[in-house]
Amino acid sequence: MAESSSSLITNHPDAVVTHVRVLRRDGSISEFDASKISVALTKAFLAVEGDGAAASTRLHRLVTELTEQVRQSLLRYAGPGTLLHIEQIQDQVELALMRGGYHQVARDYVLYREQHAEARRAEAGLVAEPAGSSAPDLNVTDHDGSLRPLDWNRVCMIVDQACSGLDEIDPAAVLEETRRNLYDGMSVGELDEALTLAARTLVERDPGYSRVSARLLLDQLRREALSYLAGSPREADQEQIRDRYPEYFAEYVHHGIELGMLAPELAEFDLGRLGRALRADGDLQFDYLGLQTLYDRYFLHHSGTRFELPQAFFMRVAMGLALNEPDREACAVEFYELLSSFDFMCSTPTLFNAGTTRPQLSSCFLTTVADDLDSIFAAYRNNALLAKYSGGLGNDWTPVRGMGAHIKGTNGTSQGLVPFLKIANDTTVAVNQGGKRKGAACAYLETWHIDIEEFLDLRRNTGDDRRRTHDMNTANWVPDEFMRRVEADASWTLFSPDEVPDLHDLYGTEFAERYRHYEAAAERGELKVFRQVRAVDLWRRMLTMLFETGHPWITFKDPCNLRSPQQHAGVVHSSNLCTEITLNTSMEEVAVCNLGSINLARHVTADGIDHEQLRRTTRTAVRMLDNVIDINFYTIPEARNSNLHHRPVGLGLMGFADALVVQGLAAASEEAVEFADRSMEEISYHAIAASSDLATERGSYASFDGSLWSQGVLPIDSLRMLADSRANTDFDYSSSMDWDGLREHVRANGMRNSNVMAIAPTATIANICGVNQSIEPPYRNLYVKSNMSGDFTVINERLVADLKQAGLWDEAMVSDLKYFDGILGPIDRISAELKRRYATAFEVEAHWLVAAAARRQKWIDQAQSLNLYLAEPSGRKLDELYRLAWRSGLKTTYYLRSSSATSVEKSTLRGTDGKLNAVPTAPAAAPSPTATPAPTATATAVACSIEDPDCEACQ
Repeated sequence: MAESSSSLITNHPDAVVTHVRVLRRDGSISEFDASKISVALTKAFLAVEGDGAAASTRLHRLVTELTEQVRQSLLRYAGPGTLLHIEQIQDQVELALMRGGYHQVARDYVLYREQHAEARRAEAGLVAEPAGSSAPDLNVTDHDGSLRPLDWNRVCMIVDQACSGLDEIDPAAVLEETRRNLYDGMSVGELDEALTLAARTLVERDPGYSRVSARLLLDQLRREALSYLAGSPREADQEQIRDRYPEYFAEYVHHGIELGMLAPELAEFDLGRLGRALRADGDLQFDYLGLQTLYDRYFLHHSGTRFELPQAFFMRVAMGLALNEPDREACAVEFYELLSSFDFMCSTPTLFNAGTTRPQLSSCFLTTVADDLDSIFAAYRNNALLAKYSGGLGNDWTPVRGMGAHIKGTNGTSQGLVPFLKIANDTTVAVNQGGKRKGAACAYLETWHIDIEEFLDLRRNTGDDRRRTHDMNTANWVPDEFMRRVEADASWTLFSPDEVPDLHDLYGTEFAERYRHYEAAAERGELKVFRQVRAVDLWRRMLTMLFETGHPWITFKDPCNLRSPQQHAGVVHSSNLCTEITLNTSMEEVAVCNLGSINLARHVTADGIDHEQLRRTTRTAVRMLDNVIDINFYTIPEARNSNLHHRPVGLGLMGFADALVVQGLAAASEEAVEFADRSMEEISYHAIAASSDLATERGSYASFDGSLWSQGVLPIDSLRMLADSRANTDFDYSSSMDWDGLREHVRANGMRNSNVMAIAPTATIANICGVNQSIEPPYRNLYVKSNMSGDFTVINERLVADLKQAGLWDEAMVSDLKYFDGILGPIDRISAELKRRYATAFEVEAHWLVAAAARRQKWIDQAQSLNLYLAEPSGRKLDELYRLAWRSGLKTTYYLRSSSATSVEKSTLRGTDGKLNAVPTAPAAAPSPTATPAPTATATAVACSIEDPDCEACQ
C-alpha cells in the first residue's frame, strides 16, 4: 500500500516534520520544526508568569500539550509539498492559547505580534512607499504550466480597485500581507488565493477588509467566468465589467441553455434589455462571507468552473420567476432590482433552481404518515424525492400505532414508532439535497402518544443506537390540554393512536372533551394500550431532553389550528423543518410552502420605518412568491395538488437586529418590542392587501370559500379565537393601520393565497445580504462563523463605526473583544449605552425575545422560527421560559441555545482558522423544574451549537 500523507508526519511534538515546509517572512523556505513552537509558547508564558515558572513541571507539560495541539491543527490535512506561512503557525499558537483559556498570555501574544509587525513595516518603509513600488521579482505558473513574470502592476491595480470607496482601508496593508505569501513559481490560482487571504487576515482590524476580500474574490470569479465562456483566458476589472456585463449576460444565458442547465424559455426574453438593466456595481456590496457562500453553493458551474457572475445570478432568478408574467421583461427587471439591492431575498431552493431545467423552488414540505406499511414506506420515498431538490421536510408521525399495540393482519404486537423513525433518519442522510447541503427532516409527535418517552430519547448519544436518530430533528406537538395539566399538576394519559384515532384531528375544546372521554374508557378497561403519568414529570423530561440534546423542540398544536385560516379545509398536524410553517396535511395532501424574506435593515432609517419602501417591497415580494407556485417543479403529485389548490406562501423578514441598531434601539427594551409589533403589522397589512389584489387580477385560491379570510377574519382577529379557548389571557391587540378597510377588501375580493406570512431562519440568505439572520439577536460582536463554505471572521460593522467615533477602536479593543468572546459587558472603557445597544444573544434576557415574538405573532397567519437563548440555564428557567412562550400565544419555538453547554473556540481570526463547535459537557445542573431528578450519569449534554455547518438553521 502506498504511504499515506499522514504517515509522513511524526507523532513526536519536538521532531522535524519532513515534506512539510514553512515560508518565512524573508521569502526563504525551511522544514517544519515543532520544537520552535515549543520555544515560542514557553517565552509567551514566561513573559506573563515570570522567569520563576521556567523550571516548572506544569509549564513543561502545558507547553508540550499546546505544541501538540498546534502541530495537529497545522498538519491535519498536510501532505508532501505542503507550504505553511509563518503567520499561519503563529495564528494557531494564538488560537491554542485562547482555546485553552490562557487569555492573558494570548492577549499579550497578540499585542506582541502587532508591535513586531508595525516595526517591520516601519523598517521596510512601507508607510512612505507608494502601494505599487518594489515589485517582487517572481514568476507565476499559468494554467497551461508555463512560467511568466508576476504582473505586480495589475496586482496593485486590482487591490486599489478593491479598496476604492472604503473608508480607512489601506491598500498597502493588503499588498504587504500578499507579498508575505508569495513564492517563485506559484500558480495563478495560488496568487488569487494569496490576495483574498491577505485581505481576510485584516478583517479584525477593520470590517471594511471583508468587502475588500469579496472584491478580490470577485476578480477571480470574473476571470473564471469570462475565460470559460470565451474558451480562452479573458479578464475584466471592475471598470471594464460595467461595459461588458450586457454582452457577457447574453453569452451566459445561451451557454447555460446549451449545457442543459438553464430553461430554454430564458432565450425568449429580450436579453439585450435585461443585460442593460444589470448594475455591475451591485457586485461591490457583498462582504466576503456572502460572496464566498454564493461562489461555493449557488453560482452555476460546469465541471467545477463557475460561469455565473453575481448580477447574472440575480437576473436568472428574476427571469425564472417572471416566466408567466404578461410583460416578462418589465417584471424580471423589477424582481431583479429587489433581489440585487438585498431589499428582499428568495429562499435557498428558489435561488438554487429558478430559471433552470428543474425549477424546484419550494422550501418546505409537510406530510402525514398513515398507520400502515404502504403509507410508511411511501413516506420514505416521498421524503427522498422532496429532499433531492433542496426541500426541507416536516413529518407528522402521530397516526402510527405505538409499542404493544395489536396488529390485526398478523395477530402480532407492534414494535412501535421508533424503528420506522430510524429508517426515516437514514433516508435523510442518504439524500443530501443534490450534494448542495445536508438532507434535513423533522419528525413531529403529539404528547399523548404512547411512544412519547422513547421519542424524547431519540437524539441521545447513549443507549441502543438502533433506537436513536442522530441526524433527524424531532419536535413535540403539544396540545393546550397537556399544558393545563402541567399547570394544575394533574395526571396525563398516553394512548396508542389506533385506539383513539380521532384525537389526531381534534384541537381546542373538542380535543379536551374527547381526550377525557378516552381517559374514562381506559379506566373502564375498554382500551388495551395506555399509561398514566404525572403531567409535570413528562414536561420536566421534555425540557431535560431539550437541554441535553437540543431536541425535541416545543411546538403548540392548538394555537396553530385555532388561528389557521384554513380550519374549514383540514387540520394542522405539525410544523416544518424550521417550525415556521403551519399548514394542513392529510394522507392525500402534502403541504408545500414557498418562502422569501424582507431585509428589514434596508427599510429603516434612524427615524424609523420607511413606510413607502416597505409597502413596495412587500407587494412585489408577494407577487414573486405567488409566481413560484405555478412555475414550480413538483416531485410528487400530492405536493402539486395541494400547492395549486391552496397556494400558500410564507413572507418573512431578516435583519431585525440590524434594524434595531440603525434606530439606536436595544433588543432588551420596550421600544424594541414595540418596533417588532409595528414593523410586522406593516408587513402583514401590505402582504394581505397584495394577495387580495392578486386575487382580483388572477382569481382567489380554490379553497377560499369557508376560510377565515372569506369571513373577514384576519390574523389579528384570530388571536381573539385563541383567547376564547383559554382562561386568563393577556394578549396585546393594539394596531395602527386601517384594518377595517382591509377586512372589507378581503371579503369582497378574496385572497390569492391561503397563507401569506411565515418567518424562516434565513441563515444562508442573511449571510448573502450581510445582515443578522431572521429575528435573531446578534450572536457575538466578533467571532468566527462556520458553515459549509468554511470559516469566516464576522465583526459587527456598526459597532466598529461607533467605537471609531468614540475614539476607542484600536488593537487593544480587538484583543479585548477576542478575550471576552465578542461581548462588550466586561470592557470597562465602553459606555453603558453602547453595551445596551450591542448586547449579544446570551446577554438579552429570553423573556424579551418571547415578548417581541408574541407581538409579531398576532399579525402572522403562520408562525416564526424562534430560537431561545439561556446563558445559565436551569430547570426553573427553562420551565418558566417555555410556559411563558405558551401563555404568550406563540405557535412554535425552535432551538434552545445554551452557552453553558456550548464550548466556543476562540480564534485569532487571522485567516479565519477557527471554528465554533458544540463540545459535549456535563451541565452543572440539569434542567429540572422545581424538583426534577438530574439526568443519569451516562447522559451527555450537547445543547445546540450556534454555528453548526450541518444545521439547517445555521445554513
